[in-house]
Amino acid sequence: MNTMTTARAPFGAISTFRVTGFIANLIADFNDWQARRETYRELARLSPEMLEDIGVTRADLEDSFLIR
Repeated sequence: MNTMTTARAPFGAISTFRVTGFIANLIADFNDWQARRETYRELARLSPEMLEDIGVTRADLEDSFLIR
């Protein structure tokens, strides 16, 4: 006689997994936001001539970082 058993996750394990995944995503998004903010800050300090040397205008910079 064959019996089939199914494994179940312990009570609350799935919720814990989802919460930790959510927090990990928040941290990753925050780190990405900080990196973009720092990049914008550094590029914003450049003169228009220096931006032109790398092929970027001030308008491109603002459009890329959604600064308005």
